[in-house]
Amino acid sequence: MPIPTEPIGSIPRPRKLQDAMAACARGDIGAHTLGALFDAAVRETITRFEATGSPVVSDGEQAKPSFATYPLDGLENLAADGVIIPFADGHTRQLPRLVAGPFRYGTYAGSYLPRARKYARRPVKQAVISASAMSLLYPADGIPDYPRERFLADLVRQAVADIRSCFDNGAYTVQIDFTEGRLAVKLDPSGALLQQFIDLNNQVLSHFTPTERRRIGVHTCPGGDRDATHSADVDYADLIPLLLTLDVGSFYLQMASEAHPQRVLKMVAGLLRPHQRAFIGVIDVLNEEVESEETVCDRVLAAAEYIPPSRLGTTDDCGFSPFGDDVATSRDTAFAKIAARVRGTRLAAQKLGV
Repeated sequence: MPIPTEPIGSIPRPRKLQDAMAACARGDIGAHTLGALFDAAVRETITRFEATGSPVVSDGEQAKPSFATYPLDGLENLAADGVIIPFADGHTRQLPRLVAGPFRYGTYAGSYLPRARKYARRPVKQAVISASAMSLLYPADGIPDYPRERFLADLVRQAVADIRSCFDNGAYTVQIDFTEGRLAVKLDPSGALLQQFIDLNNQVLSHFTPTERRRIGVHTCPGGDRDATHSADVDYADLIPLLLTLDVGSFYLQMASEAHPQRVLKMVAGLLRPHQRAFIGVIDVLNEEVESEETVCDRVLAAAEYIPPSRLGTTDDCGFSPFGDDVATSRDTAFAKIAARVRGTRLAAQKLGV
């Protein structure tokens, strides 16, 4: 497509799969049974993705326990009482806490790709969690015989290996999920925590060549879970200037649900570097109403007033179901919204003459 369009990643899982994941966690069914259901869900997800006309697909994160915690599968050096993330509707999510070193990933994101590529006829993108999000596992009071400096060195190596595993398994692009960016500003309005996060992620990115970094993008949003957010009250102006110093080829930016998108688009246009592309969110995943292709087209045209079409792309504001138990949006609604994004982006390209 003249204006590229890509999904963020997660698609609501079929109820049968959600029930089976819970049953497996209880020990009621085995991994083999669950694996067959993962296969079926991924096959159906990719078939429906391709039916929307989407030029790039994902596996919908059907087999991930969540977008954030998949690397922790199988690890035993964790406790359940880690950082708590509160959402605007009152519900919370809690990360685990690392209790002993060394820190290693139990699962790499690239391990999900063979199953997806078995069914896909179009390029497959893969999302990974950011090193900065994983850094929240380390407790504030430290770990005996495992100082934070050693933890961060291990974390960088593991985050690099996670991205590398995606390329090695045939990912078209790799998307780093950085939903904690705005949250960092909320936790520390001075910007110091956000700068630490940016520096850590750039340290990971420094291990890749310029050509590889052009195939890596960063996604940011105010957190989307059960149709609620954790940091939508944080001004984008406090995030964008530092966010765009990340050394990647693409940024996937929540925008459809943004209160003042023109102001943000102008800021992005002024900071985007020549080799970078901004994928603008044109689908509000927290709103159950399905956008029309005309609405999507209007959002693309509004973005094109600030960002040249040659450096513009479209996406969804966030994943539709980043946590495995999020059932706020149906699969049918998610795919209807994706189809609207594809058609609306194509219509906007025609109107722009690109």
